[in-house]
Parts: sequence; C-alpha cells; structure tokens
Amino acid sequence: MDPKESAGRAAAARVEPGMTLGLGTGSTVRWLIEELATRHSQGLSFTVVPTSRQTAELAAEYNIPLTDINTIEKLPLTIDGADEIDPSGHLIKGGGGALLREKIVAAASDYLLIIADEKKLVPALGQFPLPIEVIPFGHRQVQDQLLWSGLFAQVVLRQAGERPFITDQGHYILDCKVQRPLSNPYQLENQLRSITGIVETGLFIEMADEALIGYTDGRIEHIFF
Repeated sequence: MDPKESAGRAAAARVEPGMTLGLGTGSTVRWLIEELATRHSQGLSFTVVPTSRQTAELAAEYNIPLTDINTIEKLPLTIDGADEIDPSGHLIKGGGGALLREKIVAAASDYLLIIADEKKLVPALGQFPLPIEVIPFGHRQVQDQLLWSGLFAQVVLRQAGERPFITDQGHYILDCKVQRPLSNPYQLENQLRSITGIVETGLFIEMADEALIGYTDGRIEHIFF
C-alpha cells in the first residue's frame, strides 16, 4: 500500500462518533477522506470543517457532513498533511495552496494530527520552498523585499497555467527557497511578519501534537511532539 494511503486511512480511526473535526488539504488527506466516507456509510456520525474548497467539494461528493468554522468555538481534532516535518514538530505547509485556512483551523484545534509519508521527515526545515501568502496589490514589491532581505535564494510567484495561482481567499502565493536549512524558524517567522503585504506564512511552529507517518515497508509510526 502507498505510504500516504496507509497514513491517511490509519488516521480515520481517530475520528470518534459525534465529533466535529478539522479536515486538511492535500494528497494524503484524500486517502483520509475516502476512509472516512466508508466509515460514514457504515454508520459513523461526524462533521468536518474543511480547510479549502477542494476538500469541501471532495467531502461533499462522499456525502460527508460539512460545517463552517464560525459555527464552532473549538475543534477537538484536526487532521492535515505537511510538506516538511522537523524533529521538533515544526512544519512547512502550503504546497496545496490552503495555508491560511489550514493555519486558522489548526489554531482553533485542541489537537493537530499530521499525516504524511516518510519523505516529509527532515532534519531541518527548508528543502521545500516556503509558501508565503500575499495580497495581489503590491505583490511585486513584497517579492522584491523578500529577495533583498537575503533570507531567500529564490522567490517565485506561484502560477496556475499562464496566470498567478489564486488562493480561496483571493491572494497570491510566493514560493521562497531559503538560503540554508532553518536553524531558527521562530526568527524567520518574526522577520516575515514585519513585512507589509504578507498575509500568512507556511511555517507552522509549535502547532503539531503528533505525526502519523507511513513507510514504504508498510509500517506506521506515531511521533509525538
């Protein structure tokens, strides 16, 4: 079985009857949704808060009940993927373009469970380009400022065909390749927060509680942070 599928399907066992949970975005989450759909058809009752239109549409196809985050105070659990996971549980997310909603839902959750394959485990964040969500107005100025800062070797406006990729919130994403692996993600996050025009970053620092990792040999590993 594909390690992403193993992780996604295994995570479905964490969903309890009557639970309202946050549901992330991405290829591993698709397997989770498929397994949740099976359990829902077998009588398991639950509701999900989707982190993207893509997730909402897929869940709706499987007749999984949806609710809006503004209807709840706190989520007991959110299950989401990641692009990178370091030994401290810090993450880079946003490869699927839903980082803003993902971070809002994660912040509203008592427990964040990350599902991924073994390739997402890294000794330090930074091999995967860091997604940074920016407003379209003045995005070129933000892009230039990020390059001039010396923090990044490359800053690229994400494209969807011949046009800029647009997030569910109507923003652009700059994919930023760091000069070197991140020894202090806190410092980088603070530096980025000071730049006008940046809406959110793909750094998820001290947010994950557990990672459920699928391996090519069929193993499932639980890592707690």
